[in-house]
Amino acid sequence: MRAESAFEIARSVAGGELSAVDAVARSLEAIAGDRLNAFLRADGERALRDAGALDAARARGEPLGPLAGVPVAVKDNIVTCGTETTAGSRMLAGFVPDHDAEVVARLRAAGALVVGKTNLDEFAMGSSTENSAFGATRNPWDPARSPGGSSGGSAAAVAAGMVPLALGSETGGSVRQPASFCGVVGLKPTYGRLSRRGLIAFASSLDQVGILARNVRDAALVLRTTAGRDDGDSTSSARAVPDYLEELETPLPRPLRLGIPHEYFAEGLDREVEDIVRQAAAALEAGGAELVPVSLPRTRHAIAAYYLVATAEASANLARFDGIRYGRRSGERDDVTSLVRASRGEGFGAEVKRRIMLGAHALSSGYYEAYYLRAQRVRAVLTADFAAVFERCDLLWTPATPTAAFRLGEKIDDPLAMYLSDVYTCSANLAGIPAIVLPAGRTASGLPVGVQLMAPPFAEAALLRAAREVERTLDLDLAPPVSGHAAAGAES
Repeated sequence: MRAESAFEIARSVAGGELSAVDAVARSLEAIAGDRLNAFLRADGERALRDAGALDAARARGEPLGPLAGVPVAVKDNIVTCGTETTAGSRMLAGFVPDHDAEVVARLRAAGALVVGKTNLDEFAMGSSTENSAFGATRNPWDPARSPGGSSGGSAAAVAAGMVPLALGSETGGSVRQPASFCGVVGLKPTYGRLSRRGLIAFASSLDQVGILARNVRDAALVLRTTAGRDDGDSTSSARAVPDYLEELETPLPRPLRLGIPHEYFAEGLDREVEDIVRQAAAALEAGGAELVPVSLPRTRHAIAAYYLVATAEASANLARFDGIRYGRRSGERDDVTSLVRASRGEGFGAEVKRRIMLGAHALSSGYYEAYYLRAQRVRAVLTADFAAVFERCDLLWTPATPTAAFRLGEKIDDPLAMYLSDVYTCSANLAGIPAIVLPAGRTASGLPVGVQLMAPPFAEAALLRAAREVERTLDLDLAPPVSGHAAAGAES
């Protein structure tokens, strides 16, 4: 049976055809049978209590919010009041925030019902959700494969029909890469479009909250609800927020000019993935779009620049987790240095330690200019490349990932191969521009393949309209492949 979209659930609850309690109960039932390890914990008691209050308000004739009754999952590096938030790390086990992240607060104010926290790579550092301290998440299309990362739990939960919507986070593609692997929609807005307050920091100049949904309309609905200035986040933008949902059906410019950067179709791209992405572009062209060959010459430096900037900022951000100021504290030690060393050694996993060391080296005396400062210069010229390209085209059309979902364990012992999973997504984070991934087709073995659209800063309305056009043109079945329980059964 096709799972309902967030838009459909909200409409049914508002019309009295479905109670919010029933909507939440169905989601909690699916989460209880989660064999994908998509969720770290459910928050059923509060979700059902809030759902009951919402049903009572509707019975009294009170107006409901645009997401009233819609179950939502939240990645576990986004804080939620009264619910443990661990960032997938033993370092934060037992941490229960006393407030909601701003984006969570806005979702609740719109009537959304937070049903649980999803799994992730520890501190969002990874591309497979295998780096979680609480076990790997499995892909609902093939439980022997990765759902991507670091927002793999959120993507798997949406794909498997446990929830219609989930929040994730983006530093170098952590929403869009899992969206491609799991066959859902993943939206990374412009840096500053959504508040970062309450998002546990990895790399502050790159980190963003992102959205995972079953279709573009649902993503537009969530963006309209959560976007806008937050005085508690100095990096959030004060720009006016369009009505993304209303503008979704606004006609696109004719012809829509889609830039095809040849650097994104070079060595390393799986042939089957390339064919699917190019065939989807041809379908848009047949409908009137113009395919414009373009170049982003500094793209070849993006992955190196990204991992220098990200690890440098991570080493600074994670310095606070020392067992004294924040985080897990080891047993009694003879001195402060031993205590900090033991606390960080026990609390952090291997990938987090690797990135802290890489970042600390890049920032160390004698290496700052050679590594971190040079990476920032590359970032500046890469941003200029994007600005120049957008003078020739409306949007960019690229693959989302070099391959379809890889097998669990396939890359975990090869960090460089794992890092290259972000090769097509990290540039948008470096430049701060909006990007969206949505399904473009399936491989011969049935695995989803996503296509990525990128737009100029704060052009989310145009980005979403184009993505909606892609949905209509390709007309793919976005129904969840299997439930979490069925997926696990398929493995055995």
